[in-house]
Amino acid sequence: MARYIEASCRLCRRENLKLFLKGDRCYTDKCAFERRSYAPGQHGQRRGGKVSDYGIQLREKQKVKRIYGIFENQFRRYYHKAERQKGITGTNLLILLERRLDNTVYRMGFASSRDQARQLVRHNHFAVNGSKVNIPSYQVKNGDVIEVKGKSQKIPVIQEAMETVVRREIPPWLEVDIEKFRGVVKAFPSREELTMPVNEQLIVELYSK
Repeated sequence: MARYIEASCRLCRRENLKLFLKGDRCYTDKCAFERRSYAPGQHGQRRGGKVSDYGIQLREKQKVKRIYGIFENQFRRYYHKAERQKGITGTNLLILLERRLDNTVYRMGFASSRDQARQLVRHNHFAVNGSKVNIPSYQVKNGDVIEVKGKSQKIPVIQEAMETVVRREIPPWLEVDIEKFRGVVKAFPSREELTMPVNEQLIVELYSK
């Protein structure tokens, strides 16, 4: 399976937005985006000029893909699924991405980044409704109970993540019992609860061409 192996901070600099890809480090003065908030590469500081409508739409799509850590084929499948659902396609797309198990684990505070959450899920550290689930793209449902498995509760990275979750807060569509290492999906998020600086309509326009 393809995966990105270059420096994560380059992605933030390319999108001119802090994507919080490195967890707690992004909140410190070690964050590369804070020190070099221009695009990466030899000509990064000289980039500018007018960007076409297609270029703006493409950048928005790339931004969302990088926030959630997924690649083009999978992202396209999410888009077509969102398109078939009732409601607004762009909103449906963001909700489908938020419902990924790795994202939910991150949002609950059991991991300091989505990348770390993805790795922890793959390594069988979580159970959904009492059953082991190791598929990061698993779509959580209303009422699902997600918990850290017994022995996994002692893993330092999980404990550290739970100590620092106060910096980004747990969204209102989730409920977490930190002492029991358990969270519940109370409802699907509304568009107003998704606070990332994303214009999903640009993505819909891009795929509609």
